[in-house]
Amino acid sequence: MNIVLGITGSIAAYKACTLIRQFVKQGHEVQVVITPAGKEFITPITLSALTSKPVISDFFSQRDGTWHSHVSLGLWADAMVVAPATASTIGKMAHGIADNMLITTYLSMKAPVFVAPAMDLDMWAHPSTQDNLALLRQRGVTIIEPASGELASHLVGKGRMEEPERIAEIVLGSFATKKELSSKRILITAGPTYERIDPVRFIGNYSSGKMGFALAEECAARGAEVELLCGPVQLSTSTPGIHLTRVESARQMWEAASNLFPSMDAAILCAAVADFTPDNVADQKIKREGDDLVLRLKPTRDIAKGLGAMKREDQRLIGFALETNDELDNARKKLQKKNFDFIVLNSLQDEGAGFQHDTNKITIVSATDVKAFPLKPKTEVARDIIAHLVQIL
Repeated sequence: MNIVLGITGSIAAYKACTLIRQFVKQGHEVQVVITPAGKEFITPITLSALTSKPVISDFFSQRDGTWHSHVSLGLWADAMVVAPATASTIGKMAHGIADNMLITTYLSMKAPVFVAPAMDLDMWAHPSTQDNLALLRQRGVTIIEPASGELASHLVGKGRMEEPERIAEIVLGSFATKKELSSKRILITAGPTYERIDPVRFIGNYSSGKMGFALAEECAARGAEVELLCGPVQLSTSTPGIHLTRVESARQMWEAASNLFPSMDAAILCAAVADFTPDNVADQKIKREGDDLVLRLKPTRDIAKGLGAMKREDQRLIGFALETNDELDNARKKLQKKNFDFIVLNSLQDEGAGFQHDTNKITIVSATDVKAFPLKPKTEVARDIIAHLVQIL
């Protein structure tokens, strides 16, 4: 496999040597592209000795008319890994600021891209950094989350680049994914539903859809044909094998899901569907005429229960439970009531889990087993869930 390794101006640049050795030992070719600031932390001579290739840093290395083609690198590579990735480089990648060879190579890259951030804890936590990372995730870039520990500033917190051995494991493991779900059709619901009160107001919730989209991407990576039904979210996907249908209300999601489910091998009900909807929807904007607005609500169609009743013996149905108390007991009751094969439990009491987060902490509950997992990025949580689905399919 051909790997472009991007190195930026971080003290963690020294770890790139170990990462190169990890790739080379397993028979892969590595081409280093380093930013000018990166060369202040590690020398091209060291990197060239490890890769047996000249290090690329500038567009023009000589004054004889020759130049380095970022387009050719984008076609040559099977993967691009930026490790370490500074806040500056992440921002440039997110916004297409092509002012060095590394960024132009990224913009020309046809292969999967992996980014391993390295920075101080305040820079990592800054909203601009998190927004830039979210943009990259939406575009299909895999973010290898930094670890917590002592940083170059001698402060302790999150921002320390993940260890090279783990980065290599994640990158190479993504290419070793078996196509266990080839010929399988999977229905996934994601995001919230909006229940209209009048033309400008609605009842909704904070679901971002990130977990459902991560599940869809993982199923597609394993060879499945995915029908993704999502409520109103800002996410999108261009991954082959994923057919995206957008809906708004619980009723629309039920109609789409019940039509699709009979032709599916499995369904994963990840959407946060509203339990109640207004009994009457006003045709015009409701004017403020007093101190109180009284809404009469009626139950929405229980999609999970409806599909559970339709389920055949050769189909599998997976549900989600987001609880605030008596988590395990409530999940077990829901498992039985909805005819799920297993249920994914997460709690709002767990920091970093639930709505709006890029991480989640889950417990997989079946009729015979309970398996708890630590807090992880939702992309890794999706791998755990789909691995369990593969076992029962």
